[in-house]
Amino acid sequence: MVDLRPVAYVIGRILIVLAILMLAPAIIDWRAGLENGYDFLACAALTGVVGGGLTLSTGNALGKPLETRQAYLLTAGIWFVVPFFAALPFWIGEPGLSLNNAYFEAVSGITTTGSTVIFGLDDLPAGMNLWRGMLNWLGGLGIAFIAMIFLPLMRVGGMQFFRTEGFDTFGKALPRAADIAAQLLGVYVGLTVICIAVYAAIGMETLDAVVNGFSTIATGGFSSSDSSFNKYAGAGEYFGALFMILGSLPYIRYAQMMSGAPQALWRDSQARAYVRWLAYAVLSVTAWRVWTTGEPLEPVFRESLFNLTSIMSSSGFFTGSFPTWGGFMLVVAFVIGIVGGCSGSSGAGLTVFRVQLVLATVRREVRRIVNPSSVEPVRYDGRTVGEDVLNALILFVSGYILILGVMSVAMTLLGVDSFSALFAVWTAIGNIGYGFGPLVERTGTFIDFPPGAIAIMSICMLLGRLGLLTILVLVLPSFWRR
Repeated sequence: MVDLRPVAYVIGRILIVLAILMLAPAIIDWRAGLENGYDFLACAALTGVVGGGLTLSTGNALGKPLETRQAYLLTAGIWFVVPFFAALPFWIGEPGLSLNNAYFEAVSGITTTGSTVIFGLDDLPAGMNLWRGMLNWLGGLGIAFIAMIFLPLMRVGGMQFFRTEGFDTFGKALPRAADIAAQLLGVYVGLTVICIAVYAAIGMETLDAVVNGFSTIATGGFSSSDSSFNKYAGAGEYFGALFMILGSLPYIRYAQMMSGAPQALWRDSQARAYVRWLAYAVLSVTAWRVWTTGEPLEPVFRESLFNLTSIMSSSGFFTGSFPTWGGFMLVVAFVIGIVGGCSGSSGAGLTVFRVQLVLATVRREVRRIVNPSSVEPVRYDGRTVGEDVLNALILFVSGYILILGVMSVAMTLLGVDSFSALFAVWTAIGNIGYGFGPLVERTGTFIDFPPGAIAIMSICMLLGRLGLLTILVLVLPSFWRR
């Protein structure tokens, strides 16, 4: 049997932290004279009691390193259990969502998806909008830690390649998980502070600057307004695109830059490919729109830059006429949404690293057709990629496509039209945030989806964020045997 005590202990500690963080929106709403402040206090008390109980009852499990099975359970447990308690303010307080919708909203926040079932964000209490931004920010931080520390250990989707890399800084190592975590935290907090300061400097209201700043660096997409960045068209779009790009590049490269390797980010082939592919998408869509509509170049470029960056970085912000896009522009958006951001960031999707390896593997197999006797290893950044990495990668990509299709069909069986269903699963499993289709057009949210479809999206968001196999492996009987 797997010893669950270390898993429960860590989850308990996280719940205690979550309870403490709930006090910030509670104080804001309480000072504003809103009843919602007391609702936050009640949620904080309940979360703290449960977290404290778990911590005290399992403290005797300390001192032993986590086994691989415990790492899987801990990763899945955090992302399934913590959103339930994070959802309590949405359920108990304003806006008083159903438990299903409240859980969806919390999962969307913590997985940095950015999809919402709340219409009327401008009328929400300030504390509630702050809580949504905080969930995005905390989720992005947790994702960065898991991507660089846990997923390589668990060999998920080819991420063991980064384990063998040893987090080298071109000769300067960051060998321990604690060192990596400290470096990542410093980078994440620094980027967030700079982003909020810039947003405030260009004229954003204080609450908008904080919430949008939290969500931008986390590539989360939760905004404090139904109009998202339309309130700050112009400079807001340019700076928003810049910080979404920064948030979707590998965080470990920022840490390496701070440790004395100033060219670490640019030497990363994944980062270069991400910027290059995004540029191709923006320029092609801009040219298409100018050619077919005759609209002025600058606003078309600005709108295309912001929205396509939002999609590829898996953020979920929008601006301008983006919700009405179709045809060629929608195809480009769909493709780059599947590609996603960089591995080792808060971005989601297949990630650029995996797509690069898929393309390299395809090229190798095509050459083998011409010359079957050739022996040509796949290389990445000058290093040979092992077959175990490629096998894990193929399994991940196959699972991603399979789940995209199966879940889309499942949604149509619940009464969702096929167009809305496909893009709902696309946005959920890719943690992208924004949907298309008749059910989304009325409000720009997922409030009109049936409860079963909302539950499917919650599952897809968790599957997409945790690399699919982290959750699917738990249903295998062999996992639970010694």
